[in-house]
Formats: sequence, structure tokens, C-alpha cells
Amino acid sequence: MKPLFLVFVFLAALGQHVVAEPLSVMSWNIRFNNPNDGINAWPNRKEWVAEIITKNQVDIAGFQEVLSEQIVDLNKLLPEMDFYGVGRSDGQKAGEFSPIYFRKDRFELTDKSTFWLSSTPDKTGSKGWDADLPRIASWVKLKDRQTGSVFYVMNTHFDHRGEQARAESAKLLLQQLRTHFVDHPVILTGDFNTTPDTTPYNTLTGKNTETGPVYFDAYRHSAQPPKGPNSTWNGFNAIVPDRRIDFLFTTKTIQVEQFKILDDQRDNRFPSDHLPIVAELEFLEK
Repeated sequence: MKPLFLVFVFLAALGQHVVAEPLSVMSWNIRFNNPNDGINAWPNRKEWVAEIITKNQVDIAGFQEVLSEQIVDLNKLLPEMDFYGVGRSDGQKAGEFSPIYFRKDRFELTDKSTFWLSSTPDKTGSKGWDADLPRIASWVKLKDRQTGSVFYVMNTHFDHRGEQARAESAKLLLQQLRTHFVDHPVILTGDFNTTPDTTPYNTLTGKNTETGPVYFDAYRHSAQPPKGPNSTWNGFNAIVPDRRIDFLFTTKTIQVEQFKILDDQRDNRFPSDHLPIVAELEFLEK
């Protein structure tokens, strides 16, 4: 009877749906490696940054302002994660990256690419509109090894000076979504250098448009009230109220269970001039 019982248990297990663990997704501008930052320079805080990522059990992270030497450091400090990213100046190692890190034991990378936030998005190093610097959006297509779910993660960093560039970059992201990323759910992370209720934010979320919601702001759509300050900017000084300029957006088939803005400090110091955001996400059945 024992073998028959084991067969029955096996068949019953096959009939059950695989329930995946929620995804812990982070977005964080970790500040480029600037020696002029003194005590706040990257070598003095890189282990702290990695500790926060590990402590929060992050599965996927979109970072901004990452230079190639910081990529080397992150790869050493986060051995459980793989990444994709390119430098914005030459599409290789020059200039800042907007890399996407992901747990390699859980996710399989099936596709990846980068486009520039300009009127010529396929032109390497192109600068758009009134932007001060070239800006990029990097993306990956991942397959969850637990469930077989396939989804996209896109990570970007809008220009800090060009108002038109930020507005046009939001339109470009929306165009890219509708053209290339409609077949699977999308998670969009980044430093958008703009606050809610501005033109770029309204474009991405479809506010006051006939299209309705497109991307959903995880902060505002969390099933539980968001935790932490209503700001992601501290300038290595103090948290500035109502300066939420870093976002995590999702498309409609992703449920946001929790949302946190982390405000870790030590001896009145911050691990970066931006605060990291972390959301717990689950995929909804279509």
C-alpha cells in the first residue's frame, strides 16, 4: 500500500498550482563614486549599501548613477546576484549605468537591451531635447524559475536639468511600453528627478488623459499603507520633506502588497544622497 500512497501524493502535488514567493524589488540611486564627497564617498559606504540590500532580501534592484568601478564592487559584495547594464556614454563601460540586479538562483535572464532617452533612442550616447547629459533606460526580460512567469524590468534615470527632456522621456517610455513590452507585466524603477503631479508623472500614470492608468505608482497602490518618509532625497544632509523623486511603477497585472521608503542612518550619515525604496510585489492572474 505504501507505494500506491506515494503515487497518490505525487499526483496530488502535480495538480496544485505553484505559489511563488512575493518579489522584493528595490530602486535606489546609490550616488556615483565622487571623491569630493569626503566621508560620504563610495569607498566609505559601499559595504553599508550592500548590507541594506541583503538585509531587505531584495530579489531585483534597479540602481542609478553607477560607474563601472562601482559595478565591480557590487558584483563582489552581492555574489548571489547577476546584473545587466551598460554605460550611457558608449553603451559599454563609459559613463553612468542604470543597471538591473537580480537573484540568479531565482531568475533566468532571457533578453536584455538599452535605449537612449532621446529622439534617436537606438543611437548610442545620444542626448535628448534640453537634457544636460545622455540618459538611458536599460531593461531585462526575466523568467521566474519557481513559477515560469515571464516579466520585464526597466530601470532609468531622467535628466536633472532638462524639463522638456523629462517630459519627452516619459512619453518615450510610454511609447516603448506600448510598442515592445505589451506581452508581459512590466516593473519600472528609477530616479525620475520629478515629483508626483508633474507632467512626466502624469504621462506615465495616465492621469488626466483619455487612456487612463498605464503605469501604477507602487507608493499609491500598495495594499498596505506605505512605510517611511514621503521623500527619497536627503542630499547626505537631512531628509527633505515631500521630495519623492524616485519611483517604482508597475503595470496592472502586478499587485503591490507593501511599499517602504528606507531611512537607514548611522551617526547622522546616510548610505546615499537618495533613500532606497522597496516594494513587495505579486503577479495577478490575467
